[in-house]
Amino acid sequence: MPSAKTLQLAACGCEAHGRPRKAAGVDPEIKTANLNRLRRIEGQIRGLQRMVDDDRYCPDILVQLSSVQEALRAVGQALMRNHLRHCVTQTIRKGNRSEADATLDELLRLIYTHAR
Repeated sequence: MPSAKTLQLAACGCEAHGRPRKAAGVDPEIKTANLNRLRRIEGQIRGLQRMVDDDRYCPDILVQLSSVQEALRAVGQALMRNHLRHCVTQTIRKGNRSEADATLDELLRLIYTHAR
């Protein structure tokens, strides 16, 4: 019987037994889109740094900051969608009640943390 710690580590069913957890499945198109978004966001952050360094008008900086926040939110939504479609679904389908319960608990924590 796996320990509670092992079940907690493998809460989403992606990986267990002390190894680093990895997604159960990632659509290559989603991965590419997320990486492209993150690279654009990285550029936006550098632009924000320049704007602050150049003493740009605060409302202009705030508009750009909102853009970055929305872009990050889009990446988070795509990651959540992937997690639900692959990791969560796979764990629940396995039929192991304790892993499924741990996965649902993890999912609730994610929702409560990121649904602001």
